[in-house]
Amino acid sequence: MNKPLRLALIVTTAAALAACQGNPILQPAAPREAALPNVFTTTEFVIPTAASGPAGITLGPDGNGWFTEQLANKIGKMTSAGAFTEFVVPTAASMPTGITVGPDGKLWFTENQTNKVAKISTGGVIREFRMPGADLEPNQITAGPDGRLWLTLDRGNKIGAITITGTVTTFALPHLNSHPSGITVGPDGNLWFAEEVGNRIGRITTAGVITEFNIPTPRSQPAGIATGPDGNLWFAESQGNKIGRITVAGAITEFAIKPGVDSEPTSIVSGPHSKLWFTEFSANKISSMSTTGTVVRHGVPTPASHPLGLAVGANNTLWFTEFKGNKIAISSP
Repeated sequence: MNKPLRLALIVTTAAALAACQGNPILQPAAPREAALPNVFTTTEFVIPTAASGPAGITLGPDGNGWFTEQLANKIGKMTSAGAFTEFVVPTAASMPTGITVGPDGKLWFTENQTNKVAKISTGGVIREFRMPGADLEPNQITAGPDGRLWLTLDRGNKIGAITITGTVTTFALPHLNSHPSGITVGPDGNLWFAEEVGNRIGRITTAGVITEFNIPTPRSQPAGIATGPDGNLWFAESQGNKIGRITVAGAITEFAIKPGVDSEPTSIVSGPHSKLWFTEFSANKISSMSTTGTVVRHGVPTPASHPLGLAVGANNTLWFTEFKGNKIAISSP
């Protein structure tokens, strides 16, 4: 997601939210932090373009890491050995943000400031598609179960779907100013997304039917979301300093990362050792959480690098972007 995060506009209580929505709320789980494992190695690689603002990252069908450079207006490619290639986005000042692999084998990415979605071949050929409407701010993107790419439209307050040939459909969210952010495919075949300002987790069917579930912690600003190894959805509460779990039926449990620490968890993936892995943007860490809530935290070698995007690579490696450190890193947990 693009930084800095917005401040939440809604102030309420968890009880009031639950009464309004009707979804079950489970008591927050007590945080547990485990001892560090014996081995966690991280190798960092400096991006050729200075101050490029690397954000989203995914592993391409060619086995390379593909990432967005928000401030440099480029799409980057890095091999596992650290060799870089960069491609300039045709539209200036587009702020490329989210990126994912499409069903056509292309890398699809959002252009947050120019109202477009684009795809790039592994050879570097880019094609852009304009979204219907104005100032929608395309944010995060994922491949859906129906052959379309699904994305969040932050300022547009919508969820969008685009075919590989560029046909776009959008679905308005029930509540105004929800600002959808992360999006993923759930184990139930629906798309699940985080509402950063609305403080909800949403579910949308491929036919466009939307259901929303309120998060117990007020103003938690949920960001990334992923399907876990346990068949639940897991999400990062960037301002709640928690990781949340939601069942497909809508029951939410929250796990604190570390009390009194402003960690700002942002991206989250299901990764090595059947754990959830997430970036701590402010705390400068890459951390894991078991499905029972045990946390293990690892510092990033470069101080104040602000890890942001996160993806799983070959051999259970973790690839992440360092937004201010201007690096791509590979960790072997």
